[in-house]
Amino acid sequence: LNCKINLKSIMARKNYFYPDLPKNYQISQYELPLAEGGAVEIEVNGAKKKINLVRIHMEEDAGKLIHDEKQPYSYVDFNRAGVPLLEIVSSPEISSPEEAVAYLKTLRRILRYLGICDGNMEEGSLRCDANVSVKPKGSERFGTKVELKNMNSFKHVERALSYEIKRQTGLLMEGKEIVQETRLYDEATQTTHPMRGKEEAHDYCYFPDPDLIEIQIEESLLKSLEAELPELPKIKKERFLEIYNLTPYEVDILIEEKSLAEFFEKTVKIYPNPKAVSNFVLTEVLRYLNRDGKDINETNLKPENLAQLLELVEKEVISITIAKQIFPEIYEKGAEPKKIVEERGLVQESSEEKLKSICEEILAQNPAEVEKYKAGKKGLLGFFVGQVLKKTKGKANPKVVNKILTELLEK
Repeated sequence: LNCKINLKSIMARKNYFYPDLPKNYQISQYELPLAEGGAVEIEVNGAKKKINLVRIHMEEDAGKLIHDEKQPYSYVDFNRAGVPLLEIVSSPEISSPEEAVAYLKTLRRILRYLGICDGNMEEGSLRCDANVSVKPKGSERFGTKVELKNMNSFKHVERALSYEIKRQTGLLMEGKEIVQETRLYDEATQTTHPMRGKEEAHDYCYFPDPDLIEIQIEESLLKSLEAELPELPKIKKERFLEIYNLTPYEVDILIEEKSLAEFFEKTVKIYPNPKAVSNFVLTEVLRYLNRDGKDINETNLKPENLAQLLELVEKEVISITIAKQIFPEIYEKGAEPKKIVEERGLVQESSEEKLKSICEEILAQNPAEVEKYKAGKKGLLGFFVGQVLKKTKGKANPKVVNKILTELLEK
């Protein structure tokens, strides 16, 4: 993130009274945080923007309040209380819900690449609080800020911010004041509700924690850690765009997970056709990964097997239809494509003589569609091709079938 890491930082006590921390103070950092400055570069609709960071500090987590409308009381879950976390504070430069989501996604991608956390907002390993304020056009002064909590997905963040902007704008248009407070996002109603009054920094009476010694970091440690950094998402994206001739959309998906990007590159080394590998990964591979909720490394799919499968398609040994049919076995069991094709007799039929009789049979069975085709509905060619593939259980070579059908229909 290009922050300035302080070689010396101190822990502080943040004093407040609330049920989530019964000792009435939180171990945090104030005057000397772990790091200061830095930035995250985001991209929204093709436009790039740099979001500067204020600081990164350590603090302990608080408990989790659980409210049950059917009960006259609330619960407090202290399982996570006292667990250390890092808080990344951005400058007030995010100007829309879309930018906020782009910022979070970019940050999560970096954190995942570094192995710092899995970035699952639903499970709380990555959380987001947002300060929202609106101001009249042309005004340089920020409006009263409202803090939003309880947003555990990117969709929640976008919806909560959109609602809060609309709510605050409405209040100002009516000539009403905006109260500085903390509000909770309600997923059911997609609205925000007051939680508690929001204090300023001086209200917390920060002071150095007398029980904790200062944190000192050696310069040599920073240099050794910097040398161990992996290729980060931004650099990887630029490299993929340059050498693989893929679209920004394709690259964004391929590099979202470090493991998937590595799998893609290993496959391309064996089968040097980046476009074909990308197309299959973004459709079939991701479909199964999303279905199972797995990382590519948690499956039995090997780069060499995917490369072999795509090579069989390129050499027209099998059709793409057959490739998709046998892929689940390759994905789930690590089976070798060539063996599956040989054992099941799935080699693609490319003989014009054999396929012509099947094509004639299909046309004879569909006289009405043939007449419509000859009347100008040329799109029906795809229907006839599909019927031939169905008849041959996907073994017919689509290119040869297309050629034969066109010749027969144009007679």
